[in-house]
Amino acid sequence: MQKRSFERVHANIKVKFFCCESHYNGTVMNLSEDGMYISTDEMRFPFDSEIEIIIPLNEDILKVPVKVMRITKSSDLYDGLGVKVLMPSEHYINFVNNCKNC
Repeated sequence: MQKRSFERVHANIKVKFFCCESHYNGTVMNLSEDGMYISTDEMRFPFDSEIEIIIPLNEDILKVPVKVMRITKSSDLYDGLGVKVLMPSEHYINFVNNCKNC
């Protein structure tokens, strides 16, 4: 099994994303400098391979461009996605580092 490049941090962060002309809500369950896993209960297939995750912060919004690497399915529902962060910004790296210290 391949070891991850960065340590995953457990999280519970509400996010939004748009895919195939639809709006979705999700929860980031874990994240790192180069990826995250997002749980959602309303995703429909097919999906765009590159989307933007919207993370609301106190007085700001963090927009994170990602590539969908895998989709998880429980029963008959697509309920999560593993994404790779495309060109992580300094703002995103700082956000992850702050999550590590919580």
